[in-house]
Amino acid sequence: MLLALALACQPTTATQTLEVLAASSLTDAIADLEVAFELAHPDIDVRTRIAGSQTLRLQIEQGVPADVFLSANAEHMVALVASDHVVQHTVFAHSALALIVPADNPAGITGLVDLHRAQRLVLGADTVPIGQYTAALLQQAAAAYGPGFATAIADRVVSREHSVRLARARVVLGEADAAIVYETDTDTDGIVAVPIPPALNPTVGYHIGLLGPTSPTAALWMDFMSSAVGCQVLSGHRFIVDPCGV
Repeated sequence: MLLALALACQPTTATQTLEVLAASSLTDAIADLEVAFELAHPDIDVRTRIAGSQTLRLQIEQGVPADVFLSANAEHMVALVASDHVVQHTVFAHSALALIVPADNPAGITGLVDLHRAQRLVLGADTVPIGQYTAALLQQAAAAYGPGFATAIADRVVSREHSVRLARARVVLGEADAAIVYETDTDTDGIVAVPIPPALNPTVGYHIGLLGPTSPTAALWMDFMSSAVGCQVLSGHRFIVDPCGV
């Protein structure tokens, strides 16, 4: 916050702009990345647009001007590569899924195996990355806990959200007994994260893609994401990054 205020008080010297489209689960991290990047490159003004990965992909396909796309899964990036919208891409971070419950945990959920105790369960929509990762998790859980597990869970789903932030909000507001979100979305008041067995938890890959025709500023952003500062910002928001910037 202090870093953002300090930047806001500085005179604007930017002569170039960089348009970054980022998945909603990157909301907090992207704000700090923007500040740090602009401090290192005061001649570049970063403009970010936050939405679900599937929404951003559609915007790119419809011609919305952008330089960089940050996706919460590979599917949308691969599709944009196939359509020649993305000319260079790589994985820049990983995360995992987390089961969250209200702070008072009214359903008494202490593990994934207890998820059937939730009377109001919120999951991601099937068309968005969080929903697709959740489907993989529940498939693994059904294999471990028995086919009745999947049936019991399906009966308790009251909402399928198109944004992980909306799913989390339902728990924070007391409108749900549990939700499945990303590990990076658990650092907030009003919720408790319940452990998910690592063997069942799918790996979440975050992808960065440069949109064509590429600009020098976009290449600078990609390099920054794997720099020591970029990795520090990402790890500070609970993303898993390989050792970089050394």
